[in-house]
Amino acid sequence: MTRPSGGPALQGVRVLDLTRNVAGPYAAMILAELGADVVKVESPGRGDDTREWGPPFWEGQGPVFLAVNRNKRSVTLDLRTEVAREVLTRLARRSDVLLESFRPGALERLGYGYEWASGVNPGLVYCSVTPYGDRGPLRDQPGYDPLIQAFSGIMSVTGEAGRPPVRVGISVVDMGTGMWAAMAVLTALLERRRDGRGRHVVVSLYETSLAWMAYHLATFWAGGEPPGRHGSGAALIVPYQGFPTREGHLLVAAPNDALFGRLCEVLGHAEWAADRRFLRNANRVACREDLSALISAATAGRGTEELAAALRVAGVPCSPIRDTAAAAGDPQTEALGIVQAVAHPAIADLRSVGLPFTIDGERPALRRPPPGLGEHDAEVRRELDLKEA
Repeated sequence: MTRPSGGPALQGVRVLDLTRNVAGPYAAMILAELGADVVKVESPGRGDDTREWGPPFWEGQGPVFLAVNRNKRSVTLDLRTEVAREVLTRLARRSDVLLESFRPGALERLGYGYEWASGVNPGLVYCSVTPYGDRGPLRDQPGYDPLIQAFSGIMSVTGEAGRPPVRVGISVVDMGTGMWAAMAVLTALLERRRDGRGRHVVVSLYETSLAWMAYHLATFWAGGEPPGRHGSGAALIVPYQGFPTREGHLLVAAPNDALFGRLCEVLGHAEWAADRRFLRNANRVACREDLSALISAATAGRGTEELAAALRVAGVPCSPIRDTAAAAGDPQTEALGIVQAVAHPAIADLRSVGLPFTIDGERPALRRPPPGLGEHDAEVRRELDLKEA
């Protein structure tokens, strides 16, 4: 693993991506974005399931696949065949990282578990993306993002009081697990520099969910009661939620006494800040319903932008609750340069959201569009000194 002078951080690192759906592909994409050469192995015919997730489709392409498979090359292999074994063995032998997200035990039954991989390449970092981890009574159970949100308690704190629990509207568990997988792989690669040994990294959707629930679990341990649902609000801070306006909703964040006092002044009710029910945050949490009703009554007749402007002048953090279209077209989104474009053979205006950080002002580049199924079969076989199929 060497980095040519001036190249991206992971230039020279080779990643064998045996993952599908969201969590594993997102991890592999992060590594690809950082410069790694990622070869994605897909089953012949349909490939990654996300290629068919829709509608809508973008010129026949699944939006989820496009979003989490940038900067990769695609080859097709039926892992049940001997032909695939030769190709996969050569790929593993030359790779630094192997990522897999098969159902628990499935890859081992095919003969491609960690023991096989470490035998082929003792320096290989082998990362397993699992539902529940590699131990415990649920280690062999399948799992998907909404199932784990339900099981871990995330859904119990998402939604409105008195109404059914809901799933977080993004694949927060899948993408979070992908982030942890990429971080763990980078750690293992750094450790390999010391002794040359590969590592077996295991991440799980369930552990990611428990990590996201950290302060809710601490709240439970502190008070003995499971936290409830507070809609757009928070269990431990009031006011810290969305309030109705004449034409929509405005999220207001006043997590300390000074900001609460300014909010009261803008709403024309400075006396609320001196009300014994609302003196400190603990009082406001205890009287959440009363205070929320008062604030809602004061905001309901005001325009969203007019009220937001007044609050900003007063230094009270707030935001209109907007939709995806508004976020996509916002000048701040454009200024950050996080939306990247790359030439695609079928999609003239392909755009994608880059990694959410810059280093010395530069964001990791979108070098390759998401690949077509098996697009690089011939190219990769030539690199492996194999005849074309």
